[in-house]
Amino acid sequence: MSLTVFNTLSRSLEEFVPLDPAGKQVGLYCCGPTIHDFAHIGNFRTFVFADLLRRHLEFRGYAVEHVMNITDVEDKIIHRAGAARASLKEFTGRFEAAFFEDMAELGCRRPHQTPRATEHVAEIVKLIEKLVAGGLAYQAPDGSVYFSIEKYRAAGRVYGQLVRLNFDAMRPGERVASDEYDKESAADFALWKARVAEDGDAHWPSPWGPGRPGWHIECSAMSMKCLSPSFDLHVGGEDLMFPHHEDEIAQSEGAGAQPPGRRFVKYWMHGAHLLVEGKKMSKSLGNFFTPRDLREKGWTGREIRFLLLSAHYREQFNFTMEGLAASRVSLARLDECLLKLRELAGGTVAPDDAALLDAFGRALDEDLNVSKARGLVFDMVRDANRDLAAGAMTPARAAALLGAWRKIDDALGLGGGGEAEVPSELAALLEARQAARKARDFKQADAIRQQLKALGWVIEDTPKGPRLKRG
Repeated sequence: MSLTVFNTLSRSLEEFVPLDPAGKQVGLYCCGPTIHDFAHIGNFRTFVFADLLRRHLEFRGYAVEHVMNITDVEDKIIHRAGAARASLKEFTGRFEAAFFEDMAELGCRRPHQTPRATEHVAEIVKLIEKLVAGGLAYQAPDGSVYFSIEKYRAAGRVYGQLVRLNFDAMRPGERVASDEYDKESAADFALWKARVAEDGDAHWPSPWGPGRPGWHIECSAMSMKCLSPSFDLHVGGEDLMFPHHEDEIAQSEGAGAQPPGRRFVKYWMHGAHLLVEGKKMSKSLGNFFTPRDLREKGWTGREIRFLLLSAHYREQFNFTMEGLAASRVSLARLDECLLKLRELAGGTVAPDDAALLDAFGRALDEDLNVSKARGLVFDMVRDANRDLAAGAMTPARAAALLGAWRKIDDALGLGGGGEAEVPSELAALLEARQAARKARDFKQADAIRQQLKALGWVIEDTPKGPRLKRG
């Protein structure tokens, strides 16, 4: 069975066939953060989905070039930087650093390239020049440059490939200067925004006067530079389908950069929205969380990732505190099983469990069917625990399961692997309890045990001595 993905462009499942004639190289682009604030868990659902896609492609032997842009200039950024009395670079630098810290905490591999919009203005200007020269873009009276949807369609091009649009409701020539606009309308959008006083120092020279890029043109220029004018996969949240991704297609294909018969992007994949406690995230409702908010509440990045991977990327997902608690229990169960397998296997060498690896790979081949893949992992845990309890698990079998797990985890990115992730201060408490027991101070030992229990940890006696595990 081959990998299939749901292509938003065709609105159907398609077999994944790379553009590379050798079938080895894959270009993957993900719309990255607009760094005017800390990214929230809704954003990270998309980034974890993109990370899973990359990991599974690598699991299947593809050489992936993963690109994620950094939007470091747009309306909100300029406004908030001005309010903070900070330069654009100072303001965005803080949030960019925080974003990659959060990515690492959630087990996401860093993209191979993370181009910033402000460092690719020259490429953006060149792309706009091609559109102007081709008659698909024009300069407005204020000096800004707009993409003409009317002229694009008159040239035989289709605007509305990812979404179906009602062009009867359009007013030809209507322009939208803001980076984001009404998703129920379609209008000419800004490629280059003429400088205004509110922009401060956020401007660059161009053939049309000083200004800055519009948001949509940034991704077109950077993706085509970092990958090629035509590449395999473009992913993002479903909220980006229109206008952002639709505009990317129009700009990129309108510039005629692709070889004959090639599209700008072969496969478009979009992740569904995330709800929190059954409602849309909102600061006013108190259900708006960033990963660091959740870590301050005691949850780990690993637990957050596990929960984000509990539903298919195209399904609307309800993120809850109960779900995080369940994730903690599930991961503890997985870790305990893996630890017992490690203890039994010792230094035994055995071939990886091929049947488990094959079933896992085929599950993710089904448009990243993560629920099915996770089910196989916990079937393994159930069966291994049964055999361990019955004394029927051999060191060779344990080694085979562990070898398969390492490859499975390379695709899921959950970490752990049976090593107890015990904070140093709790490990010190365990040592203090052992010292109290040796000194026959059982009252103190019991007090420490109760203290650990209150913190959510229990002590388990093993042949290698006591250890801590999540309660």
